[in-house]
Order: sequence, then C-alpha cells, then structure tokens
Amino acid sequence: MSIQEELSAHIRAVPDFPIPGILFRDISPIFLQPRLVERCSQELATPWMQDGITKVVGVDSRGFLLGPQIAGLLNAGFVMVRKAGKLPPETVSVSYELEYGKAVLESVKDSIIPGDVVLIHDDLLATGGTSAAAANLATQLGAQVVGFCFLVGLPALSGQKNLLPYSNRIQSLIDFGPAI
Repeated sequence: MSIQEELSAHIRAVPDFPIPGILFRDISPIFLQPRLVERCSQELATPWMQDGITKVVGVDSRGFLLGPQIAGLLNAGFVMVRKAGKLPPETVSVSYELEYGKAVLESVKDSIIPGDVVLIHDDLLATGGTSAAAANLATQLGAQVVGFCFLVGLPALSGQKNLLPYSNRIQSLIDFGPAI
C-alpha cells in the first residue's frame, strides 16, 4: 500500500470544525499506528538524507510530533519554534502576519546558529504563513533553509508561494483537494 493510501485510510475528515464550512483533517488516528508513524518519519526524512541537515525545526505544536524522529533519522538536532511566551530560556523572536492579525514565533537563543543547514517541519501546509515565519527566524539567525516537509498539504490554499523565498523544495506526503 502506498503511503498516500495508508494516510488516506487513517486521516479523519471532520466537517464543520472549527467553524461551519471547514473540513478539518484530523491526523490523530495516525499516532495509534506505530508502524505508520515510523513510516511517515522515514518518508519525510529520506529526500533530505544527502543535504547535510544540522537542525530540523519543528513548528509549534504538531511539528513536534514527527520532528524529533525526522531529526534522529537525519542525525540532526531538533529545534522547537513556539508561540510567544512558551519557552523559559532567553529567546529570539519573529513577528508575522496572519489572515486575522499578527503572531510571534520564538526559539531558544543559540538553538540555531550561523552555518546551520535547516529543514522546517510541520504537520500541515495550508497558507504557509507560520512555516515561512519559522524559515525567516532561521535565516535571520544565519542558517540556510534547504526545504520544508509536511505530513499533509492543502495545495488549493497556495501556501507554497509563501515558502518559495526560502526554498523551492517543499514536500508533503499527502495532498487533499480544495476543501479544508
């Protein structure tokens, strides 16, 4: 069975969540299947094996689910990029625009250093704003962003265009059509 078929069988579609008209893609059933979690991690890591990745940046919070496994497979460190106020040590931050306002992402100071080769990971690519902000933070700290990897892509929302200033290498294991 292909990874897309397996994911399709385990990702639950939840209509009208969080608001009417939205078809939410619930990835939580994947994590009841240990071999599928392992397979997803391997599939997400494999294209990047020859890129010299030194850090995988996981985006708060679902980027923390597979990010450490991907980092381990790449023999790289794992960096949590979180919403403002969630990290106790000294942090660096970047502000970015959302469709409904502004937000801030933070990383522990010195977790990304000049010369790091970074892969950005999150569970889902929708509009790309948060992943682009994570890439912006990494590049401001002197890292090279080589690409982005996602479990799920929603290409109808055109999130890839927001990531192209950082890298044209954008991977998702499964894409879903226009409805989100």
